[in-house]
Amino acid sequence: MYVVSILNSVLVLGTLGLIFGAILAYASKKFAVDVDERLESILDVLPGANCGGCGFPGCGGLANAIVEGKAAVNACPVGGEICATKIGDIMGVSSESEEKQVAKVLCKGNCKSAKDKYKYEGIQDCRSASMLNSGPKDCRFGCLGFGTCKEYCKFDAISVIDGLAIIDEEKCVMRGKCIEVCPKSIIHIKPANKEVVVECSSEDFGKAVREKCSVGCIGCGLCKKACLFGAIEFENKIAKINYVKCVECMECVRKCPTKVIKGDIIKNKKVTIDQDICIGCTICKKQCKFNAIQGELKQKHIVDESKCVGCHLCMQKCPKKAIKTI
Repeated sequence: MYVVSILNSVLVLGTLGLIFGAILAYASKKFAVDVDERLESILDVLPGANCGGCGFPGCGGLANAIVEGKAAVNACPVGGEICATKIGDIMGVSSESEEKQVAKVLCKGNCKSAKDKYKYEGIQDCRSASMLNSGPKDCRFGCLGFGTCKEYCKFDAISVIDGLAIIDEEKCVMRGKCIEVCPKSIIHIKPANKEVVVECSSEDFGKAVREKCSVGCIGCGLCKKACLFGAIEFENKIAKINYVKCVECMECVRKCPTKVIKGDIIKNKKVTIDQDICIGCTICKKQCKFNAIQGELKQKHIVDESKCVGCHLCMQKCPKKAIKTI
């Protein structure tokens, strides 16, 4: 009798299992949600950092947005161009990347060049330190160097050297967290392919700057006068670079008396014109604002090396590609 009872129980449970299994199988087909195969393929390509730098909730959120057409194939700042190309192939669209943007600390005042007004022994956090009379640095616009931005950077792109935060542009993915947490608001965005930058945020002027920092912008205006492209403007007594107009001729770098404008002058190689290719169209001559190119219409042109600053604007405009660097 006991055995029969067990067999009946097993039979009932087995029957119920079959019935519920059949119901679930039917429901799974009846109410199935079609999943785009591209979604899984895109997730396999994405780096899986889930950093949120793209503006979506993790890599899964970005993958959905790309499939739905709400995000570009190059929206992942971590994956870069290689990732964008692979996703573009999956989606069947062009993966031409937008100009890369990076973060830059607009301050050059380290422990040697910037003076302190008191010794700070509190919490090693820029936000906490800035609450006490704007922080220990005499310049109230300067980097405090306690590394709050570094702590929030998940990509190890920020280091603090000699009391100054330095951003590695190669590692920067422009997530923007460093900009959000900086109490001085001195971390700004700039094009990665542009090197010239004014490394100062002080709104003081002249002597007031010199008394606090030996490498600050004193607002003398020499850089603006030297720029023949109108790429330098002054805002709150500080020089600002207009990257749309800037051709990186480095004249501002040469003229700056405090050397607060960063730029590698050595990289700007002078140019020469290949006489066998030049057709004398005068396009290069018209582009050169330094009067470094000589020649008349339909005559071979030459470059005056003593005047050439190596901005390479003539190279970009030459229709015959006759201009080369020396």
